[in-house]
Amino acid sequence: MVSLTLTRDEFKLKQAFTISRGSRTVAQVLTVQLTEGEHWGRGECYPYARYGESLDSVREQIRAVESDIVSGASRDTLQQLMPAGAARNAIDCALWDLEAKRSGVPVWKLAGLSAPEAITTAYTLSLDTPEAMRTAAAEHANRPLLKIKLGSAGDLDRLRAIRLGAPDATLIVDANEGWSATDYDELAPVMLELGVSMVEQPLPQSSDEALAGRARPLPVCADESCHDVASLQALVGKYDMINIKLDKTGGLTEALALKSAALELGFDVMVGCMVTSSLAMAPAMLVAQGARVADLDGPLLLAEDRMPAVEYHSSVMQPAPAELWG
Repeated sequence: MVSLTLTRDEFKLKQAFTISRGSRTVAQVLTVQLTEGEHWGRGECYPYARYGESLDSVREQIRAVESDIVSGASRDTLQQLMPAGAARNAIDCALWDLEAKRSGVPVWKLAGLSAPEAITTAYTLSLDTPEAMRTAAAEHANRPLLKIKLGSAGDLDRLRAIRLGAPDATLIVDANEGWSATDYDELAPVMLELGVSMVEQPLPQSSDEALAGRARPLPVCADESCHDVASLQALVGKYDMINIKLDKTGGLTEALALKSAALELGFDVMVGCMVTSSLAMAPAMLVAQGARVADLDGPLLLAEDRMPAVEYHSSVMQPAPAELWG
C-alpha cells in the first residue's frame, strides 16, 4: 500500500526576483512524498498564478486523486486522471522516484535514457534598473550564459548596461509576454548586435498569430505558449524553439514525450524551471541532456536548499545524488 504525504515548503531567495509580472523573495512549493514500506519517492511543484494555479488549488487537485494513487495508479494512468500542470508534476516525479528507489534502478535507466552528464546552465538576472543589472552582470560575468529578464520600457538601456558588465557572456532574453510584434521588429536587430542569441516569449500567448510567417532574425522560443504535446502543433511556423518546464508539462513523463515530439517537428529545445529547489531540478536535468539551452538555475537563486542538493560548480550542474531523487 502506498501512502501520500503533502507538505508546503518555503525557501528564501538570496535577493528579490523580479520579472515583468512582479517580484518575490521566497519560493513556495508543494512536495509530494509517496511511501511504500521502506521505500519513498518525492516530487516538487511550483503553483504558478499565470496559469491559474495557487498553493490551495494545486493542493486540492492532488488530494482529489490521492485515493487513486494510494490504490496503485500508474504514471500512464496519472496522465489521464489529471491535466498538465503543477499538481501532476509533483505526483509524476514522486512516482518515478518511488519506482527507482523500489527497484534499485535509476530513473534515467527506467526511462530508457543515457546516464546524465554535467551540463552548463544559464544564470538569470532579474528585472531591475540598468545600473543594478549592470552590477549584477559584472558579478556574474564569468558565467558563460546569462538569461536576462526584460519586458518593460527601457529594455535596450538595460541590455546595453548588461553587455558592459559582462562583455564576454552569451545572452538570452526572456520578455515574459511583455512586448508587441512591433517591439520585436524594432528590438531584434539591435539585440543581435549586442550578442543576444534568442528571445523567450516576447509576445503574449494570445498574440501568437502575429509571429506566423514573420521574419524572425532573432530566434523566438515559446514558453507560456507551450505546455505539452497537445500545444505543440499550433506553434509550427511561429516559434523556433520551445521551453520545456515540468510544472507546465505535468511531470517528467510528458516532458520527455514533448521533447521527442518537438525535435521531430524541427524545434530547438530549451529546458527551464521555476525558482525551485534541487528536488525540482533533478528530473528536469534528465530532459535537459542534449538540449540547446538549459536554464536550471533555480537553486542558485536560493539562500537555502534541500539536503542533499544538486551541486553546481559555477554554472556547471552535476547530476543529482540518488538520495535526493532518481
